[in-house]
Amino acid sequence: MNLFTRGASVRRPAPPVAPQLTDDTPGFRPDPALAALSGEWMIDPAHSRIGFSVRHALVTTVRGAFTEYRSRLWFDGRHPSRSRAEILLSTASVDTGVEQRDAHLIGRDFLDAASYPHMRFTSTAVELVGSDVYRMTGDLAIKNATRPVVLELTYIGHVTDPFGYERVGFDGTTTIDRSEWGLTYNARLAEGGAMVSEKVRLQFDIAAIRTPATD
Repeated sequence: MNLFTRGASVRRPAPPVAPQLTDDTPGFRPDPALAALSGEWMIDPAHSRIGFSVRHALVTTVRGAFTEYRSRLWFDGRHPSRSRAEILLSTASVDTGVEQRDAHLIGRDFLDAASYPHMRFTSTAVELVGSDVYRMTGDLAIKNATRPVVLELTYIGHVTDPFGYERVGFDGTTTIDRSEWGLTYNARLAEGGAMVSEKVRLQFDIAAIRTPATD
């Protein structure tokens, strides 16, 4: 948020930028607990949410999620830059809780699920930027456009459930401009604003299960 005051502005020095933690940083030591999590994981749809929120009619927020998707995750706790992820979502599985709105979203005005049945996110780089915070850069493909996005991911924790499955949790978010993917449909309000904001916030509430090793 910008702050405006009367009178002359005062120029203050920019705060120092914290150094990035990478595999090559001198003295870098991954958390031993994270190092033990290295391996292949799969998102558990029953306990995860890949969702979005967008401002509607200037005064409210519409929230929704994609309920059908497949995933492959490789987490490297010793060398975070080697971690990678791929998520393939069914565009027809969008759910905002309103049937008529969902039908509009999967139609030709927006996702055009009949012609483009999938959206895909594929990671291209991962950085450790804090003790439990990762920055994942990747390519997001929607319809016939592919653009880079950056996710901020926070490590939540790791447990073994009563059934013996290892589970790990991450929360991530990013904001995109939907027009960059050709999602340009809109209607204008009498007050002069847009019915649907071009800014869309994507949310990844991830609970992943370790994939058993195969011989």
